[in-house]
Amino acid sequence: MVYAFDDAGVLMHQGIGLEAFNAMPMRRAVHAVYECCYSVPLAADLARGRRYDSHDQLFRQTDALLFGLGEDSIDSILQAYPDIGKRPGSEKSQAEQCAVWCDQPGVMDQLGEASKHYLEHFGFGFVMFVNGYTAQDVLAAMSDRLLNDYETERKVVRNELARINRTRLERMLGPEGGYDNW
Repeated sequence: MVYAFDDAGVLMHQGIGLEAFNAMPMRRAVHAVYECCYSVPLAADLARGRRYDSHDQLFRQTDALLFGLGEDSIDSILQAYPDIGKRPGSEKSQAEQCAVWCDQPGVMDQLGEASKHYLEHFGFGFVMFVNGYTAQDVLAAMSDRLLNDYETERKVVRNELARINRTRLERMLGPEGGYDNW
């Protein structure tokens, strides 16, 4: 098992393996999942649903639970996400939207302005699965998404949260079949 800490110094479970997750005490399993999804109801339901036979089974259940949450729960999850570029260039958060960075003049300012406009327009903060995307890609996506109506954007947000959850859960579990202990 590998322990890592996020930028706020919070313990993040990494590479624990599916068997270890299945065997964890309930409270610890809820904590491990919460670190991935920022939802106590989702984390508790996922932990209660154990025993998972494969990563894919756990991922499908996570998606089902996420898409079954009420809008208030989604709003609570969104509150946990830092703004785009909040921790520019952070190695610990490199796959997260807070680490998006561009050294071209004005791009980060444009992202900040677009993020404010998004919040004013929809009433909730922008969230996007950004792993591998540049700041310009994120800016383009945000600009496109500002054209959505409220209901469409809420659906897009759930899909983005599902992608983020899967990546975080993959990091929490480690590779299918676990790590070789030699």
